[in-house]
Amino acid sequence: MKAELERQLAEKVEEIREAYGEITCRIGAAELLEVGQLLRDGKGFGFKFLADITGIDCGGGVFEVVYHLLSIEHKRRLRLKIKVGEGEQVSSVTGIWPTANWHERECYDLLGIEFAGHPDLSRILMPARIAPVASCSSRISRCHK
Repeated sequence: MKAELERQLAEKVEEIREAYGEITCRIGAAELLEVGQLLRDGKGFGFKFLADITGIDCGGGVFEVVYHLLSIEHKRRLRLKIKVGEGEQVSSVTGIWPTANWHERECYDLLGIEFAGHPDLSRILMPARIAPVASCSSRISRCHK
């Protein structure tokens, strides 16, 4: 599958790595919707199940959004990663994988990552009385001065 990903996504993927039987693709945020659509519908891929989205605060105002995909048909897992700067938006993938709805809301609520085009980007975990996270990176950097 790695060779097929390299062939079909050559211009859109920054890096493809295989370890422990799983593939990780790093792409630019601008490529997310096109790559996601191909991974779901493309012949030989079939990543129709989005298991999870994880947000990672890398520090210095940089975040990583990680999509954990599963192809039940091919019994394969794939990790899709994008980097996003503080205050930048990531395109919502709810139109490709509807389960992204709550996962994106969780990343928004806990890390302040915004998803453009999300149908209801509202808080999901934290109580309304707690101020929304402007950004974990800025809060952490203030703590370490």
